[in-house]
Amino acid sequence: MNYKKEYFLLWIGQGISRLGSWIYLIALNLTVWHMTESPTMVAGLYMIGPIARIVASFFVGSIVDRSNKRIILILSDVFRAIVVFMIPFAPSIWIIFSFVFLTNISASFAQPSSTYMITKLVTEQDRPRFNAINSILSSGSFMIGPALSGIIIAMTNTSITIWVNSCMLLISAYFMYLLPNISQRVTDGQKIISPTVLRKDFQVVWQVMSQHRSLLQFFVLYSCVLMIAHALDSQEMSFLKDFHHVSDASYGVIVGVTGIGSIVGGIAAASFVRKLSISTYIGAGLLLTLACYTIFYGSPNLILAIIAFILLGFFMSFSNTGYATIYQNRVPTEILGRFTSALSLFESILQIIITLIIGLCAQWFSIQLATSMFSLIAFTLACVLYRFISVNKNRIGV
Repeated sequence: MNYKKEYFLLWIGQGISRLGSWIYLIALNLTVWHMTESPTMVAGLYMIGPIARIVASFFVGSIVDRSNKRIILILSDVFRAIVVFMIPFAPSIWIIFSFVFLTNISASFAQPSSTYMITKLVTEQDRPRFNAINSILSSGSFMIGPALSGIIIAMTNTSITIWVNSCMLLISAYFMYLLPNISQRVTDGQKIISPTVLRKDFQVVWQVMSQHRSLLQFFVLYSCVLMIAHALDSQEMSFLKDFHHVSDASYGVIVGVTGIGSIVGGIAAASFVRKLSISTYIGAGLLLTLACYTIFYGSPNLILAIIAFILLGFFMSFSNTGYATIYQNRVPTEILGRFTSALSLFESILQIIITLIIGLCAQWFSIQLATSMFSLIAFTLACVLYRFISVNKNRIGV
């Protein structure tokens, strides 16, 4: 792989942003807890993201597809830096929630813009390894961020820790500024966003993707499996503490060990890009990931649960690498923003519904029964997806 300057700018910029987000998340949780001492309010933080993505899905894609993606990435980082900086000064929990909502809206602009820049700057043959290394950096941020946040909080306070993220977002914006400017011709008429334009944009996405039905079916099926997995993640701490009776310290260690599994998985994914097909990365990676979810929630003892947790992070790196690659290769860049928004709308609604259902089932029956049942459902869908990919390789383009 020929590592170009642009690759490093993307890796460093996005890596710093992710690391800052993990540092900020821990401090934000503690800030909300200290203000309210309410588990419900802390849990409410995790509902703001999906709600913001639903709201943003109606207009973000239309704006992104008509705008300069590099400028959007810069403005998104700068805007979030300003809003995050103001959080420690917020006089009430509802103003903090409003700020968090705004940062999630801004992040919704960054995601499709980042994918577009990767698609334009990273050659098709380099994308699998680029995405694998990106996965390693993401997993590293997940491991280092919370620990670094704890150190900064111990030495200073939560406000300083939140401001650290604000500074890191500005650094990320600088690296986005260093990226080459990819021009995109846009007419004045196209720049005017109205309800009619938004409706037509969704119709355009449907018309384009309906011409590639196998690809559309793949994205829908993959999203269904992934959203069940994300919903299961919301029960992971409760399951370990309620069923396996782990302490807070032990839980932190287990999560850290899982991060190691993700990093090793990312390294392996980067190493095998010339030996394994993208269909294997996606199909087998996701299938084995869901097998680990099933083993984790069905585990009779803590040792088996930890092993499954480590392997889960390992195989998820393969799945993420494969999915990111097919997304960059197969979604037309001219509708990338609008397609991302439409898919995000579907995924966010699905995630909220499934999370609520799993939570209710855990209360009505038992947490292990509820999570095991949905793990099996997701595993079955992953089997269907693997079979679908194998039969439709040429149509999907993997």
